[in-house]
Amino acid sequence: MAFTLLLPGSAQLLAGNRDVGRTAIRVWLISLATLLGVAVTAAVHPPFAYWLTFNPNVMLAIRLYLLVGAVAWAALFVDAWRIGQPLTLRLPQRRAVVGINGILCFSVAGTLLFGAHLANTQREWLTSFVDGDLGSAHDGRYNILLLGGDSGADRWGLRPDSLTVASVDARTGRTVMVGLPRNMQNFPFAKGSVMAEQFPKGFDCDGCYLNGVSTWAEDHTGLFDSTTPGIDATVMAVEGITGLDINYWVMVNMRGFERLVDAFGGVTLNVRERIPVGGLGRDVTGYIETGERKLNGHDALWYARAREGSDDYSRMARQKCVMSAMLAQVSPRQALTNFQEIARASSAMIKTDIPGGALNDFVELALRVRTQKLATISLVPPHVNTAKPDIDKVHAMVDGALERASGKATDKDGETVTAKKPAPRSVTGGSLGSRKQGYVANATDDVAAAC
Repeated sequence: MAFTLLLPGSAQLLAGNRDVGRTAIRVWLISLATLLGVAVTAAVHPPFAYWLTFNPNVMLAIRLYLLVGAVAWAALFVDAWRIGQPLTLRLPQRRAVVGINGILCFSVAGTLLFGAHLANTQREWLTSFVDGDLGSAHDGRYNILLLGGDSGADRWGLRPDSLTVASVDARTGRTVMVGLPRNMQNFPFAKGSVMAEQFPKGFDCDGCYLNGVSTWAEDHTGLFDSTTPGIDATVMAVEGITGLDINYWVMVNMRGFERLVDAFGGVTLNVRERIPVGGLGRDVTGYIETGERKLNGHDALWYARAREGSDDYSRMARQKCVMSAMLAQVSPRQALTNFQEIARASSAMIKTDIPGGALNDFVELALRVRTQKLATISLVPPHVNTAKPDIDKVHAMVDGALERASGKATDKDGETVTAKKPAPRSVTGGSLGSRKQGYVANATDDVAAAC
């Protein structure tokens, strides 16, 4: 039995069916050689590891291999027990041998079966993405719209509570987060789009805000040849406002966000001011106290969403702090260690049009993003009048932020231009700065330093 544990098939080769033994040993040696080769290749060329991890066909092959391996190895243990002629032993010794063999058999088979389960979980998650490969970047950047949906589990299409464009340099990973306020009015849609035809003068109807575009589209689905008209219409609005071409969108279910943070073991944030938990006024049930704190999913969500004592723009600043902290603190090792729970949380939390074939490319890009400072520009007061935004000014702000991030923005002396930091160090609604003077995390070349 010990031989079977260390070298499957060795017992059969020595005292049983030698053909079975030779076959088992060959399969075992080939498996070890393959595993070693994969490990070395992945260490030398990390993209190969990403390709393996995010390829559903590879996950299927691994699952089938582990299932067959579990059954075959268990059979070898049983045959090794038979070869040992247990009936010739005394009853106490026979019981001990049966117990040891059973423990080894179920331990090995159980481990392989659990591995097969993990591979299947990963495959199911991967197959939930749409088919296709990574598309082309726009002017060297991938622009991804992040939508925070304030909805329950597995419910989509409600008004987005948070809208941010992550503009990522395809080569360096240098990223600019463009924040859009949910209460923006009187903005244009992308030229030639369905929404531009319906609102040629912009979204100027009474009480119409940016986060209401989705609701309007869901009430007029006949205008869209899509299963996600609300998101599509919101993309048209964001493109019109920012002047950026959106490559992909990601809808994040805020309720599922708790589970994702917990799957990563929490997130450490610098809490500058007591953050209320639970709602407004009498609905507040507690506080997140000041200081550097590691927050679980529940508290991290309230840190990002708390409204009591805050305005929309300070909340936007805190949300950027959460994004920056998650990006900096989540390591590939954590992702691999907890990937089953992360996959489950992601399935409940995220809906996206990013194709499955692009996942490994985005993982590589994300690793480059982690090594860069995260910059932000938010289209909020005092720089932007959200009721009547100057779109030309907005486009200039976005272009300027992207140029600074790429190092192309220079002054008259040829020096690289950086974002100006507000002089006051006041804290409002838990965010550094104020509505009148601007929140630092909403307009900075380094979000981490502003948080």
